[in-house]
Amino acid sequence: MTEPRPVTPDTASPRFGRFFLPGPTEVRPEVLDAMRRPVIGHRGSELSAILREIDPVLRSVFRTTRPVYVATASATLLMEAAVRNGVRRRALGLVNGAFSGRFRDLVSDCGREVETYEVEWGQAHDPAEVKRRLCRGGFDAVTVVHSETSTGVLNPLAEIAEAVRAAETATGEEILLLVDGVTSVGGMRVEAEAWALDFLLTGSQKALALPPGLAFATASERMLRRAESIAGRGQYLDLLEYERYWQRHQTPTTPAVHLIFALAEQMKRIEAEGGIESRAERHWRMAEQCWAWTENVAAARGFSLLAPHGRRSPTVTALTVPDWTSPADVVTRLGERGYSVGPGYGKLKDSTIRIGHMGDHTPEGLAALLTELERITRG
Repeated sequence: MTEPRPVTPDTASPRFGRFFLPGPTEVRPEVLDAMRRPVIGHRGSELSAILREIDPVLRSVFRTTRPVYVATASATLLMEAAVRNGVRRRALGLVNGAFSGRFRDLVSDCGREVETYEVEWGQAHDPAEVKRRLCRGGFDAVTVVHSETSTGVLNPLAEIAEAVRAAETATGEEILLLVDGVTSVGGMRVEAEAWALDFLLTGSQKALALPPGLAFATASERMLRRAESIAGRGQYLDLLEYERYWQRHQTPTTPAVHLIFALAEQMKRIEAEGGIESRAERHWRMAEQCWAWTENVAAARGFSLLAPHGRRSPTVTALTVPDWTSPADVVTRLGERGYSVGPGYGKLKDSTIRIGHMGDHTPEGLAALLTELERITRG
């Protein structure tokens, strides 16, 4: 792959570095420009060559030697694919926010049984409790959100995976681990293979810093064997079709070709940045920068971090807003200064704001946002 310039504030557009929503995230002009190419046939060798070139980079981002499928859809489609291909009868749904609740609901919406293990929004799940519940028997899958975008909580995924495997040993039942990595994949190291994740998915518009419209997933061989045994997978959601087509670097249906052009450009950028290791390090630096600012500056004005220490996402931070202002007021006043952050989500809508420090944002750009936010907190 050709080597683009590194991501720095001076190579960005004049307005880049002001859009800090927790999704969709800001997209570099070079990525947008990549979509201005003429259209090409999706069954020809040219598109297959592009997908073949990006394949190893996607695998490195997902930390797997398995294929990473590209779907023209939002990540919700692949959440449903996880259920339709991976849940035979009954799942344990881990819920600690809005999007983990959606994943749980998809299980019942697809006609399967689901038991809910729910903790307070702003908290993470206890792997020991996951194991205890699974050891009662009767489960064949677990749904979990790694980084809960509505709260900024990072679940202890490696430990949860260990708990699931321990429960498998104790019960003699095969239990697949289905993971929503929408705001973790691309922003931190998520070890699909080392942690034995059976299905890991994400969307283009989060830490990968692409326009909305693509979703990505990798499936274990166990997941594909399970899919073979389940009827009613449909066509668009059939993982066996994705696997079959990906062997020749194609997609089962017509893809969003121009979004794949953008994907190819961004994979070059990730590779030039130093791969997922360097990208993850930058995300952790921005997260710690945001947390330190909250504790050392904003706390004096009543702002606080929603997620507890040790369970905070490196890509999105949720701040509890004091009574003297409101999330809507903070979002509006930042907007007047040319910056965008996210309001609270779901039942936290009226008590929090969310800062998405992910994708191609930099510590320098985040510092500028926090300076403006500090001015607001001082009245």
